[in-house]
Formats: sequence, structure tokens, C-alpha cells
Amino acid sequence: MFAPLTTERLLLRPVRATDVAALQGRRDDPEVAHLQAWSTPYPMERAEALVDAAMAMDGPVDDEFYMLTVTNRDDTEIYGDVVVKLEWSGRAAEVGWTFGRRHWGNGYATEAVERLLRWLMEEQKVTRVQANVHPDNLASARVAERNGFLFEGHTRNSFWVGDENSDDWIYGLTPELWEDWRSRPTTAPETVELVEPYPVGLRHVVNLGVHHSQRRLVSDIATSLAQVAVPPYEEGEGDDLPRVVPWPRIIHADGEPVGFVMMEEPTPTMPEPYLWRLLIDRRHQSRGIGARVLEQVIDQCREWGATSLLVSYVEGVGSPERFYTGIGFVPTGEYDEDEAIARLALD
Repeated sequence: MFAPLTTERLLLRPVRATDVAALQGRRDDPEVAHLQAWSTPYPMERAEALVDAAMAMDGPVDDEFYMLTVTNRDDTEIYGDVVVKLEWSGRAAEVGWTFGRRHWGNGYATEAVERLLRWLMEEQKVTRVQANVHPDNLASARVAERNGFLFEGHTRNSFWVGDENSDDWIYGLTPELWEDWRSRPTTAPETVELVEPYPVGLRHVVNLGVHHSQRRLVSDIATSLAQVAVPPYEEGEGDDLPRVVPWPRIIHADGEPVGFVMMEEPTPTMPEPYLWRLLIDRRHQSRGIGARVLEQVIDQCREWGATSLLVSYVEGVGSPERFYTGIGFVPTGEYDEDEAIARLALD
């Protein structure tokens, strides 16, 4: 029988007959079922059959999904489930997860998947783990990314749920990638510096990047450097508009390049500086680097004599909106195409 797995907050245990009602309620919720591999309504009989099939298994086997119920440590409240399917005689695996809507936003899925991965890597010695995510399911994509999965491909019209056809994102993780992810720095750096771009080491800098699900939020560094070389024109009317003046900097944390920031410098026709780009590499996020970069950006704006700073951002899942508003940026109610504009008063 499969031995339960525990984390600081969670218990991952084999499914029981008493889990049927919670499973049916979870899968019958249209918001939970949206972008998943089943449709609603989800009848009780189907939930019972799924639980019976899981209970008939002693643990994960090749080419069959095995389900574990995820609860609190006391096993008194069900949060959701994780599934695992072994492949290639146990040498590879596929994983998935589903959590009840009222338990979203607590990090339970990330924590449960991390524990399942540890079991697969350390005890099963698998050589690869795969996770498939609907391209619009950004929350699930973030669960994979927070566990070190790398985006490997976008397959088109590759998945069917009833009569609905959709694309798929494929994420992969190997033991080497997993160890690299676990060994990344996670504490606040002692120093954060903004360094002017220079040719030496620029290839490494260009390879820095955000998670795949974040690419809709910020342009890559190569694009940013191209805009430094060929700046766009200032907004306005007329044929003789000047070009914006980029202010690009490589972000160094403890001497290591970890990201990129760029502003538009104030000009006579555009006196308000604009935070054009802020990118922290995926391996260095959640270290408090962004806030320290903003401190130096604000100092630079004050040196220019500016009294405010503009920024724009994409709203929705994963948006940096909370980061900016937490610093003091106030949405103006205006939009630049699909990006909300916010202003920080510097007085």
C-alpha cells in the first residue's frame, strides 16, 4: 500500500471511499472544471467510479493515473488531489493536480506537487517528469514553474474534452533541472546594483528570462536592447517627433547578473519618466530584488528632478499590479493598449 506523504501543512494519502462527495463537489464546480480534462455536470456515479479505480491500485503503476487525496496535516479537511502516472517501466512520470476553489491562493498545490516530485526523484529515481497545462490555465502553469518545470512546447489542437478542442503547454523536469532549481539562491542578496550594459558577458545577460507564463507580461532582454539601439518615437502628432531616450541597466545581485530594468528619461516634450521594463530572472524571483531596484530607480528619477514616475502593466493572473501598488503606484484609470497605467508621486 502507498505510504502517505507529508509536508509542513499537508497530507497526501491514498483515496478513500469517504472522499467521493468532496471529489464530486470539486469536479462539478464549473470554475474548477474550466480548462481541465473533464466537463460539467460531473455526476456522483462518475466520482464513485474514479475513487473505486484508485482504491483498487496499491500505488502508481505504468500507464494508469493514480490519485492521492490532499488534506490538512490532521486529515480533517480535504483540499484537493494530485495524480501521477508512471511510464517506461517507472523510469518517467506525468503529474497533475486539482484543488477546490476555496483553497486556491494558499500555495497548497505548489507544496503538494513539490512533495510528490521529491518522492518521484528521490525514491522512484525517475529520469523525467512531465506536466501538461492548458495555455489559458496560468495558475496551474505557475504551480509547475514554481517547482522548477521548464516549458518545452506548445502543441496545437492536441487535446479534446468532449467536443471541445484545445492546445496544450508541455512542461518537463529532469533530476538535473530539479537539483539546479533547488540549489538556486532564495535569500535576499547583500548587494543590488544597476550596471550599464557592456559587451563582455552580454550573451549571458540576454539569456536571462522570466517563467513562460510571465512572457505575456514583459518583453525579453534582447528586445529591450534592440529598443535601446533603435528607440521608438515619442507619442504625439507631427512628422518630426523626437525619439525617446532609453535608460537601460543590468541588475546585479551580489555581483551576478539577475535581470534588467529600463526607463524612458524625461525630455522637454515628455518630462515624466516612464518605467519601461523590469525583468527579474526566473531563478532569482521572490528574493526582494525588484523592490530594491525600484528604490534606485526612484533615486535616479529624483536626480533628474522628476516629481512622479509612470509604469504600465498587464492585469490578471500573475500581474505585477500588487507589487507596484504596494510600493505606492496609483492606477490612473488610463490604458496603453492592454496595459493599465499607474503613477508614483515622488514628493
